Amino acid sequence: MGQLISGSGTKLISLQNTVENILVQPIRFSEYSIIFVDGGEGTFYSDFGAFTFNGPMLFFATPMQLIYIEAAIAIQYTVLQFHGDFYCMEYHREEVACNGLLFNNIYIEPSLQLNLADHKSFSQLINQITEEFSMPTPSDIVLKSLLQLFLAKSSQVKNRELDSAVNTIQRDDEMERFKQLLETHFLTLRKPSDYADLLIMAPNTLTKRCSKYFKKTPSQLITERLIVEAKKQLHQTRKTIKEIAYALNFQDEFYFSRVFKKYTNESPQTFRDKTGISIVADLYR
Repeated sequence: MGQLISGSGTKLISLQNTVENILVQPIRFSEYSIIFVDGGEGTFYSDFGAFTFNGPMLFFATPMQLIYIEAAIAIQYTVLQFHGDFYCMEYHREEVACNGLLFNNIYIEPSLQLNLADHKSFSQLINQITEEFSMPTPSDIVLKSLLQLFLAKSSQVKNRELDSAVNTIQRDDEMERFKQLLETHFLTLRKPSDYADLLIMAPNTLTKRCSKYFKKTPSQLITERLIVEAKKQLHQTRKTIKEIAYALNFQDEFYFSRVFKKYTNESPQTFRDKTGISIVADLYR
């Protein structure tokens, strides 16, 4: 449907639809991806998770996540993608707080169920982006503004959804405590049994309660949290691979590279080459 390419050949922002069948097989993208499901039913797969849906929906994926859609009933979707060089979420955190909400949050589903009003709003934004791509020379300023509006609206709806969930989902204080412990100790504690001990809980009990509450096992959350941090340091800092490996408490850069590649299918250097280094790497040094 349209794309904007940099002078060096990097895809900065693009829009593709169901006809192009880009999500029928597992695939990894170098860009951030937003999947706007207009209708239909199926399952969205993203790395460790599987999320059943009944459209209209929005799904969000970070660079190099393995994603695909398995349709149960014919679906229609549009994929909006953008590169970190085109729109830096960390740089625009004050305007649009979507990093850690829509993207890079391992504790909540990377999705939004849309009501009729929301569906109409996002459809209009998709139409505006489509119209801009149809221009003889699409404006990167207009496209960036429309993308920011799309992300801001998504964050607004996600926060509303989370506020509503507080009243409908039974809170598990022990699992919220596990979440806090993981955020504090993920660099040093790598086994579920470590957290079970801190919670004074049997490992099997932790696994059962975590799987029910977060829809992921403790092992999955521990690994995802570490990989999210690795991606963050590769994208948002100019640290060497060796320095990042040391910061993440790996015995050496080679072991770090093996673990990272196991879960992303790319080496740390290749990931950095594909996603680029964010402008915040130089702003906050």
